[in-house]
Amino acid sequence: MPNDTRVTGFILMGFSAAPELQTVCGLFFLVMYLAVIMSNLLIITVITLDLKLQTPMYFFLKNLSLLDVFLVSIPIPKFIINNLTHNNYISILGCAFQILLMTSFSAGEIFVLTAMSYDRYVAICSPLCYEAIMSSGNCVLMVGVSWATGILFGALYTAGTFSMPFCGSMVIPQFFCDVPSLLRISCSGSLMIIYISLGIGMCLCMSCFYCVMISYFYIISTVLKIPTTRGQSKAFATCIPHLTVFSVFIATACFVYLKPPSDIPSITDRLFSVLYTVLPPALNPVIYSLRNSDVKCSLRRLQQNLCPRDSYYLTVQRFCQCYSASQVTSKCF
Repeated sequence: MPNDTRVTGFILMGFSAAPELQTVCGLFFLVMYLAVIMSNLLIITVITLDLKLQTPMYFFLKNLSLLDVFLVSIPIPKFIINNLTHNNYISILGCAFQILLMTSFSAGEIFVLTAMSYDRYVAICSPLCYEAIMSSGNCVLMVGVSWATGILFGALYTAGTFSMPFCGSMVIPQFFCDVPSLLRISCSGSLMIIYISLGIGMCLCMSCFYCVMISYFYIISTVLKIPTTRGQSKAFATCIPHLTVFSVFIATACFVYLKPPSDIPSITDRLFSVLYTVLPPALNPVIYSLRNSDVKCSLRRLQQNLCPRDSYYLTVQRFCQCYSASQVTSKCF
């Protein structure tokens, strides 16, 4: 006989049931979370303060880093608190907010990455028209549409998920709320609304994927026509970071959502979810700072402005003078 007890909250599964290991896991994720947040905020700060980086490509990169900050800040702090307090409970409202925000920011990130591929296409294939096409107004419009479409899809996806009643088990076999786990404990006879939401999401993702692939097809065709090897290398250098970030994001998402569902959830499923939520936000600043000479130069300029060499030597000189004066005074007495 089915259990029709309505669920008012859920229990999120961590990586261990032992309190000592939960504490260690919470501290480890706290360090990792702070590193991800600080690196992305550093990219945002550098792009905002450096006038030489006020270009469409870095405008998109700043929004991408901002989305990464929001995306990683939804599941990870809750997971850290759960491990440190040894309490894995989450209310239905909290679960709904997690799905709404994670879906919105994930979709927004895909759309921003698509806009970045179009920016690279215009820069390489139509350089004479670049300033006219990628004007500040058009860039703001593309980013605004990306954010708005992501939020709209997130709202539709969340409404479709929580229009279903939940009954029976309260345990979600993940460290955050996700739709595949919720479908397992749904007692609804019809999943039409969620299937419609999934269909719309797949269409949007495939459209973005095809747009990126078409952009890079024309980019590669144009770059190969450049007569010099140096010109080809310079053109490819502006595209490799974006293509790497896009590939990492799509690959980790496919690992999580396209993997065949297992009857008995394992720790491997939760590890894949960690890759999806933490790996792209962690790698994006590294990829763009290590592979991009403009960002590295801007970081050096910011460091010099905050800690100029002259002030450092002046501080050392004053310290030495004070130390010498104190030695003379002590000898006099």
